[in-house]
Amino acid sequence: MAFDPTGFSISISDRDGRAVVVLRGELDIATAPDLEAALNERLDAGQDVVVDLRELAFLDSTGLRVLVASHARAEGGDASFVIVRPLDGAPIRRILAIAGVEALLDFVDDV
Repeated sequence: MAFDPTGFSISISDRDGRAVVVLRGELDIATAPDLEAALNERLDAGQDVVVDLRELAFLDSTGLRVLVASHARAEGGDASFVIVRPLDGAPIRRILAIAGVEALLDFVDDV
């Protein structure tokens, strides 16, 4: 787990061979490198990854870039990469819609 004083945290647990990555707080230019390193490590090892955005409070373009790049990295390797869709009405859900990535990334409703 990584923790940043801005309130961002990454919790990673293994469930049925998948890395379940729960994000809390603000994913931005200051915190995105921690997430990118954690995701790359697992994807490069061929581990399937599920990223849970339901507790994320803020997402900027840098964080969005990490999610898109991780999806592409998984497609080029042996792992899968899915995102747990933020709850209806959550600001993060609107950001994803405005960015137009909903059709590009693979979303699920629960872990």
